Amino acid sequence: MASDNTGLDSTGLDNMGRSEALGSVEQARADARARATQSKWMPFVPASTTPMPPEGIDRAALLWSETVAPGGYTHLRVARGTRIRLEDPEGDASASVVLFNALNAGERLNVADTQKIPWQAYLGAEHPLLSGDGRVLATVLEDTSGHHDAFCGASGDAWNVHKYGDATPEGPTPSGHALLRMAGSKHGLDRRDIPPAVSFFQGVHVLEDGALDWRGSAGAGTHVDLLAELPLIVLIANAPHPLDPRPDYVASPLRVHAWAERASRTGDAHVDATPERQRAYANSIAYAGLAGL
Repeated sequence: MASDNTGLDSTGLDNMGRSEALGSVEQARADARARATQSKWMPFVPASTTPMPPEGIDRAALLWSETVAPGGYTHLRVARGTRIRLEDPEGDASASVVLFNALNAGERLNVADTQKIPWQAYLGAEHPLLSGDGRVLATVLEDTSGHHDAFCGASGDAWNVHKYGDATPEGPTPSGHALLRMAGSKHGLDRRDIPPAVSFFQGVHVLEDGALDWRGSAGAGTHVDLLAELPLIVLIANAPHPLDPRPDYVASPLRVHAWAERASRTGDAHVDATPERQRAYANSIAYAGLAGL
């Protein structure tokens, strides 16, 4: 460091000033480290350090472990064959989920085909989640809730402003769609890329007159397992369902875990259940083969 006969170095600090500045930096660093904590809403890195691993799953096998805050979101890229568990530990989570083919984000969840191809509008175990290209993006492998929705999508900005007065993702009452946009932005996606979501843990049924009936939650302690049939970008928002009649912004934490399994293949019961499913899974398997997966 250059100096001259004034006793000042090139930064304009004398020797005493440099010592005090150095001491201040070290003290600030020590103070910051002493205050460091693990937020309960941050992902556990590595995932094996989670204090709440799924029952029966070896911690060392976990690839993703996170608790999503009420009014929060998360996102991740996962490989084909990844099993993703969504858990509702307190009974008021509402997980709005959107899926994209990670190799081509133009291929994304198509809720209409997800209802049409299996000839079933209500989500449950062994239900395929399809893209508009006729491929299965993911399969609902396990479901202990039974309270889900493939009709309404995530709550929108206008609805949240009308009901709560605000919809911004940074505010106290973010909309599900605003949270999904935030999650999508981490992967180069914008508003136009976000399709209608499917929602888990808050049920909706269609009445005989065509009205939508909100059935709410099945209660605390339920889970849903999704199996990635292609490499996926997964976006998840945890915000109140748009049909939730309660006047307050009611949401509880959502847990997310992931670990590696194998993708579905010919011969699996859910693959061969119907001719329509066979074709959709065959499309995914062929695509994965061409991609060298």
